[in-house]
Amino acid sequence: MTYLGVDYYPEHWPKAMIEEDLEGIKGLGANMVRIGEFAWHLMEPEEGKFDFSFFDGAIEKIKQKGMHVMFGTPTATFPAWLAKENPSILAEDEYGNKRVFGGRRQYCFNSEVYREYAGRITLKLVQQYAEEEAIVSWQIDNEFGHEGSDQCYCDQCQAAFHSYLEEKYRSVDALNEEWGTIFWGQTYNDFSEIPVPKPTVTTHNPSLKLEWARFRSVSVNRFTHEMTAIVREFKGNHQSVTTNVSGGFFDKWFDHADNVQVMDYVSYDNYPVWGGLEKPIPPEAIAMTHDFNRGLLNQNYWIVEELMGAQGHDVIGYLPRPNQAKMWSYQAFAHGCSNMLYFRWRGMTKGAEQFCYGVVDHDNVYGRKYHEVQSVFNEIQSHSELLDSEITSDVAVLYDYDNIWSWRSQIQSKDFDFNEELLRLYRPFYKKNIHLDVIPADRPLEKYKVVVVPVMLVLDEALADRLRTFAEQGGTVIFSFRAGLKDKTNNLRLGHVLPGPVRDLVGARVEEIESLTNEHALPLKGHGEFAEVPANMSVWRDLLVPESAEVLYQYSDSFYQKYAAVTENQFGKGRVFYIGGGLDEAALDLIAENVLQSHGIDTIESDDGVEVYHRSVNGEDYLFVMNHTDQVKTFYNENLDPYESKIMKP
Repeated sequence: MTYLGVDYYPEHWPKAMIEEDLEGIKGLGANMVRIGEFAWHLMEPEEGKFDFSFFDGAIEKIKQKGMHVMFGTPTATFPAWLAKENPSILAEDEYGNKRVFGGRRQYCFNSEVYREYAGRITLKLVQQYAEEEAIVSWQIDNEFGHEGSDQCYCDQCQAAFHSYLEEKYRSVDALNEEWGTIFWGQTYNDFSEIPVPKPTVTTHNPSLKLEWARFRSVSVNRFTHEMTAIVREFKGNHQSVTTNVSGGFFDKWFDHADNVQVMDYVSYDNYPVWGGLEKPIPPEAIAMTHDFNRGLLNQNYWIVEELMGAQGHDVIGYLPRPNQAKMWSYQAFAHGCSNMLYFRWRGMTKGAEQFCYGVVDHDNVYGRKYHEVQSVFNEIQSHSELLDSEITSDVAVLYDYDNIWSWRSQIQSKDFDFNEELLRLYRPFYKKNIHLDVIPADRPLEKYKVVVVPVMLVLDEALADRLRTFAEQGGTVIFSFRAGLKDKTNNLRLGHVLPGPVRDLVGARVEEIESLTNEHALPLKGHGEFAEVPANMSVWRDLLVPESAEVLYQYSDSFYQKYAAVTENQFGKGRVFYIGGGLDEAALDLIAENVLQSHGIDTIESDDGVEVYHRSVNGEDYLFVMNHTDQVKTFYNENLDPYESKIMKP
């Protein structure tokens, strides 16, 4: 069964409206509602006094309409009485300010008190509804780490950080040696002397900052796994478990793959635009988020918040144009979303999300957006098998959270942005309408033909060996700048010439480096088939000396003409590209085209702004076709209206 529906909060509205609401939701063609994730106070209005009667009644009415329920455990918004009685549960920012009650996710992940209360409400809730046939899935908490909630600098966190370091390093002398605390006289006599990285003069030790990031990840994921274990122990056999991943995952302080490893499936909250944005993020950026979420468990995923209306807490963003949000839904289905819920049924009239518009607005009129959702549900229901079909990819894009956190600790170029550098290498393959997997760097590589390794600053021997084997056996590896610079301690390697452990793989050495900016882009000179493709380098440049590699581009400025900017090396049966900075799109497009052709990977040509995604089921091929533009486009001699989306046979 494909679950289609909306996020519905019956507690936000007069009880007399529930019948009207459920009729309206049913009229969409929906068969599921998602409820409950912010309703702790309603379930436990006073400490130890549990009352589920409101949801008993709501679920009964939902069942009468023949719909199913996803129920969120309510630990993202604790009740005021809990904060008043136990202020130690409140997180603290880097300036020592307690995050007061009034927002959401203000809790400290290392508060034993909070974990006890959160575990208790989770237990009571799941026990209440373990046998409820209408509830088919539990959502753990809500958008872990969103809005900076994955950071806390309180005394509880500092003590837990010290314990984490002592367990890992065993002796403070070992820590001092690995971190190089002799520099600036930071040597510690005891773990209790180690600070958390609150603001200081200049900056903290990069090794400390990386360990703090790892500790934050442990803190978030321990809480997630504790709550999930409770649900798993007491839920009904017919009930599954998930948590909803929010956007901006490369800017978070926890490892998402570790976070969801205990889940039955991944859920994602898909917001291609939000408050304050004048236009949506680019189509390839949206596509990458879907590939990332599919890659977390290497399986298709749900979307439990799909944008329909304009969004904003204080500042409202861009209003999706007619059929644009529908098109984003089709894009999600194309990339592996198998079940979808829209946020939200009706825009709220009170509270902090008054400007997060939904399927129905505050006027309660079933207008254009209602009918747009209705059309999605009516059209997609017949494609359940297609949505559940497996997606296989020949190209993988690798990421590693240690690497991302290392970049965040020392950005090196003022215009460096990890998201953009990953997209820089993702984009040229996306434009060819192929399947891509975006996966953690420790995943097996054997099934791929091409592995893309964006700005892998932290690169250990284990990954280097796996990439070496991959290339030897005929695979293509594409590195970009600063590869192999650091080890897992976030330190440089004495006596290692860059790109360090992959120098032989790259077939070139980095002799010198320079930080560039977006404004300070340097022209390059191409060779061979690249001679006629103008290119510039921005953000960064590695000055490369080929050892066995061929030069594709070299620098053209007077002092550094002798250095290569982009190289290609034959390694075993495979090839290895090294891109020494922020290379222009046209040059990367040619590299991608060359690589895809060499591996015989099928591509689909389409107009700019038209995304095409191939899926197959039961021996039948289908194409999801999405027009991301406000112009009429053509594909397969068929016109596509602005923001039109459809499923076609090839």
